[in-house]
Order: sequence, then structure tokens, then C-alpha cells
Amino acid sequence: MVFSQLMDFVPHSEFQACVARHKADRHLRRFSCWDQWLCMAFAQLTHRESLRDLESCLRAVSGKLYHLGIRGEVSRSTLADANERRDWHVYADLAQVLMAIARPLYADEPFGAELDNTVYALDSTMMDVCLSLCPWAPYERSRGAVKMHTLLDLRGSIPTFVDITHGRSHDVLTLDRIAFEPGAFYVMDRGYLSFGRLFRIHQTGAFFVTRALTTTQMGRQFSRPVSRATGLRSDQTVLLTGVKTRDHYAVALRRVTYCDLPSGKRFVFLTNNFLLPALTIAQLYQSRWNIEVFFKWIKQHLRIKSFLGNSPNAIKTQIWVALSVYLLVAIAKKTLGVEASLYTFLQVVGLTAFEKMPILQVFETPNSRTEPTPNPNQLNLFNL
Repeated sequence: MVFSQLMDFVPHSEFQACVARHKADRHLRRFSCWDQWLCMAFAQLTHRESLRDLESCLRAVSGKLYHLGIRGEVSRSTLADANERRDWHVYADLAQVLMAIARPLYADEPFGAELDNTVYALDSTMMDVCLSLCPWAPYERSRGAVKMHTLLDLRGSIPTFVDITHGRSHDVLTLDRIAFEPGAFYVMDRGYLSFGRLFRIHQTGAFFVTRALTTTQMGRQFSRPVSRATGLRSDQTVLLTGVKTRDHYAVALRRVTYCDLPSGKRFVFLTNNFLLPALTIAQLYQSRWNIEVFFKWIKQHLRIKSFLGNSPNAIKTQIWVALSVYLLVAIAKKTLGVEASLYTFLQVVGLTAFEKMPILQVFETPNSRTEPTPNPNQLNLFNL
């Protein structure tokens, strides 16, 4: 079946290593972690909205569950207990395995700037939850939220780091949990402007591109010429002059001012890279929009806006499974050489999950259609 062929792209031995690492299958007689993964992945691919919906769908095709790879008995209570109690780290580790497979496949993908270095975008998105059902995820007085902090490799839009917290968690704290890669670029918005943390990026040999606040105090050291026809307005070397910021970041920074010609909006970028052309710095920040597209895509096409459980474990399990399905679809699409978009691939696989045909055949487009041979005894309406 198409679904089981897609699941073949999951390295089963690696999955079992994740399960053994967290002892998630201990004392289980039926409905293993693999069964849970298949059911939750099936829910993502076929857009199931609730556990009742998922149970009804799978029971309607109970004769095909064996061919899907599901060996345990599927019931709503069993799924709910599994999501509540099975350690979500199993699926977080699985996602890391799939990230390591997907990134080399998309290493040559363009992303909007001509650069050989690895470029990451860092941002977060929030998903609303009911505060009375999820009191562990506060955001506002009468509103709960779960925040997903994501570091995205812009080549192929592959997430490389994800941290799931409650809605009040400050974005800048994410910088404390990332291992920075020397020579890579990290593009982020003003929510991550912490000069002590940015200096740590600088010390690791990595580069950052961010926007300055209007209140950031800086002193110009010298300027370089720019072409105003490109939208650039200045390219300067500066030193921080704030009482605290000059101690947190005591070395020189580069300030690039850019004006978006169509809208007339002005941007002030800060970076620790002095070698790239100033226009490339502006293009790098513009490429940060890819992470907004990624958040919009997964919210529209995967099931992470409504949850199948209310506990932290259940919600984190669902989010990590959704990310794993995204990575799995990206891996399968690239490996099979399918030209269709990721959205089309996801939709077609979801609609043909029970079809018994090679997965590549699903995406084949016939070059010609065989017309039925007309019956000579049948009158032609248009010849009357």
C-alpha cells in the first residue's frame, strides 16, 4: 500500500533505538510505539480531526491494518493512553534522525541568496490551546498557547532544532539552547536581540544577521560606499555605546541600512560579518521570510492547530509526529524524484493511502488517453 511504502522511508532500526533509549516499550504487551507512530502519522496524512475520527476510520478498514503495518488493536482509549504516557522524546529523536537524512538531500537547494555557507533562520510560532484544559501552557489571562521555537535550514526548509514551550516563554532564551555551527549564518528578528548572546555566537565563529532596535545606541567608526540604486543607504562599522550593551558586546559591529524601494520602508541590520557585500546582508534577512512560510505551511496542511490530548506529553507527541511526517514526505519526494510540490505530494499520498500500487505510479501522468471504440449501431446525437 502507498502508506506502508511511505513508512519504509523510516529507518526501523533507528526508530527501535529511539524506543530503547527511552524504554518506551517496557511492560507493553500490545500496541507498541511503532503502532502508535503509524496511527498518529496516518492521522496527519489523512487529516483526522479527533481520536474518535481516527478510530472510526481505521476500524472501517480493519482488514487492511496488517498491510499498513499496524499490529496492535486500535481503539480511542488505547491511543489516548499512549499519547498521555509514552515518552514524547521517542518522536523527537525520530525527527532528529529524519532531519539528518533530509538535509543532505536538499543541500543544493536555492534559498534567495547566493552563498555557500549554511544559513539558518530562527523564529517561533504559537498554537492556541484551551487554558482551562491546559493550565501548564499559560499565555494571557484567559488564553493558553504552546510556542514552537524553530531553527530552519533555509536550503529545503528543513528544521534542525525545535523546542516546544508554553506561550510566555521568551524567544531570546532559545539562543541558550542552540549549539552554533562555525561559519554558518543565523538570521533572526529583533526578538532575539540580546548582545550578550550574540557575542557568544560571534565567539563560536558563526555569523548572525538581525535588526537593530530604534533605541540601540551605537557610535559610527567609519563608512563604506554603497549603491543607492540597489536600495542600500549606508554600510558602516559601529561600536555599541549603551551603558550595558557596550560591556556585553565590546567589539565592532557592522550596520547596514536598506530601504525597500517599492514600499519605502527602512531597515537597519546588524551583523558580525564584514566580508559579504552589503546587499547580500539585506538579501539574507529577506530570506528569513522562508521560516514564516514554513510555519504557515505546517499549520495549514498538518494537524497541529487542534490537539488529540491536553497533557504536555500528548501535545508534544503530536507536534513531533507532525514534524516527522513533514520530514518523511520531504525525504520521499526527493528520493523518488517526484516533481510535484510538497503540498501535492502530501495530499496525493493522503488520498491514496490504501491503494495497492507503487507509490511512483500514483504520480504518473498519462501522455494520452485511450478513447473507447464507438459502437457502429449507436446513433451519434450530433449527427442527427
